[in-house]
Amino acid sequence: MKANPGRTGCQPVALGDRLAACPTEPGSLPGAAHKPPDVRLAAFPTDLGWMAAAISPLGLAMLTLPRPTRQSALDDLRTRYPTAETTEEAILGDLPSRLRRYLAGELVDFPQALDLTAGTPFQQQVWQALLRIPAGETRSYGWVAAAIGRPKAARAVGQAVGANPINIIVPCHRVVGSDGSLTGYGGGLPLKQRLLDLERHQL
Repeated sequence: MKANPGRTGCQPVALGDRLAACPTEPGSLPGAAHKPPDVRLAAFPTDLGWMAAAISPLGLAMLTLPRPTRQSALDDLRTRYPTAETTEEAILGDLPSRLRRYLAGELVDFPQALDLTAGTPFQQQVWQALLRIPAGETRSYGWVAAAIGRPKAARAVGQAVGANPINIIVPCHRVVGSDGSLTGYGGGLPLKQRLLDLERHQL
């Protein structure tokens, strides 16, 4: 599983808009203390546990993996947005419903706007490449490196994949080792396998 509105030419977009990610200016840096204006946090239950999301004026800025409690899901967001306001699930529109359906085994797309602006330019390239991996399929770190024109940067790609702030929707779980083996995942390898199995069943 980093936002900076106001410093780019991107305009605020609603969660129902088509998938979009706004570029950042060169030299902007991610960091736990970074807090764009008007970021709000909300948590919601799913079949696998509580998830939480951070919404900026540009779109979805962070999405946690399922956690045992509402508070633990919100705590994951607090590492990056320590002073953001917590509000009701309704602020997220139909995102909770889509995620519940996805985790229940339904084929779901996620067309809401994404705010990836707190990533470095390299990280944003990697995250954009992840969005091109079809549901139910996997790609290697080397594939991602080649896809962004940096074929020798597989190790750096791995670090960028690990820093992905928008779990599931920016599908870092679809990235595997060069031999097809599952590699590290913030929610643990069983969850990574479960997400892949869900998507293959959906298809």
